[in-house]
Amino acid sequence: MARASVHSAALIAASLACAASANELVPYKIVGDGIPASLTGSPGDAARGRTLVLARTTTCILCHSGPFPETRFQGDLAPDLTGAGNRWTASQLRLRLVDASRFNTQTIMPSYFRNDGFVRVGRNFAGKPILSTAEIEDIVAFLATLRD
Repeated sequence: MARASVHSAALIAASLACAASANELVPYKIVGDGIPASLTGSPGDAARGRTLVLARTTTCILCHSGPFPETRFQGDLAPDLTGAGNRWTASQLRLRLVDASRFNTQTIMPSYFRNDGFVRVGRNFAGKPILSTAEIEDIVAFLATLRD
C-alpha cells in the first residue's frame, strides 16, 4: 500500500511539473523567415490543432476565416486560412505564431509565445505565453494541412 502511495505521489509531482513547464518559454532558433525546429522536439497533432484553431477563447477563428463550413461567425480581420499550407511552410507558420511582430511591428495578431513587451496584459496571461509549445505545434501541424 505504501508503494502505491509513493507511486501516486510521483505521478502527481510529474503532472504538476509538466503543467508548470507548459507556460514556460523554451529557446528556439530563427533561420531566415521561420523556426525550422519543433518547439517540443516532435511534430504536433493536426486534429488537436484544428480544435485549437476553432476555439473562440484564444486563437485563430476570432480574426481569421477558413475552410470551416460548420463554424459560424468566422473572423474577417485577418487573411483567410484556406491554403495556408500552400502559402507558408511549417517553419514560417511556427514563427508567425511564436512572434508575428517579426513580420509586421504594427500587426494586431498576438505573439502567442512571448511573455514580455506587452501593454495592458490580463492577469491570467501576465508573465507567460498565451499558447504552450505543444499547442503551437498542434496548430502548425493543422495549418500545414490546409492546401488548395
